[in-house]
Amino acid sequence: MKKYAYQDVEALQELVSDEFGPWSGAVEITQSLVNQFAELTGDTYWIHTDPEKSKTDSPFGTTIAHGFLTLVLLPKMSGTPTYELTGYNNILNYGSDKLRFTGPVPVGSSLHSRSRVKDVSQTPKGTKMVLEQHIHVVGQDERPVLIYEMIIIYM
Repeated sequence: MKKYAYQDVEALQELVSDEFGPWSGAVEITQSLVNQFAELTGDTYWIHTDPEKSKTDSPFGTTIAHGFLTLVLLPKMSGTPTYELTGYNNILNYGSDKLRFTGPVPVGSSLHSRSRVKDVSQTPKGTKMVLEQHIHVVGQDERPVLIYEMIIIYM
């Protein structure tokens, strides 16, 4: 695995790519997981929590995961790193440039993700890296169900 000094923005440019890395491991979406998230957030809308009503009234024929549940599972889907940044003291999750929920996630399906480095730049706070991450339902790899651009600053 290639190592990069976090402050060497010029060297880090070789990580920027239009190509996505390998798929992560899969995470199964269970009704229990969806129900726990609903209880935690207070979002108990029937399309997420009522399997019987969803069979007849949902356009998906089943309950679906909350979009934000799909997002918060990203760390659980982390793949094998292909590079390592060294020399930093802190990592700051600076936010997001883009978040799109582009399709349903049926309960009983599994998700996996992949990412790419979209941009690396120097800021007054440190080295900023933008990661574009896509989550897909396993077996439906032609279209993501979530697109997320995460901004990280290494200090």
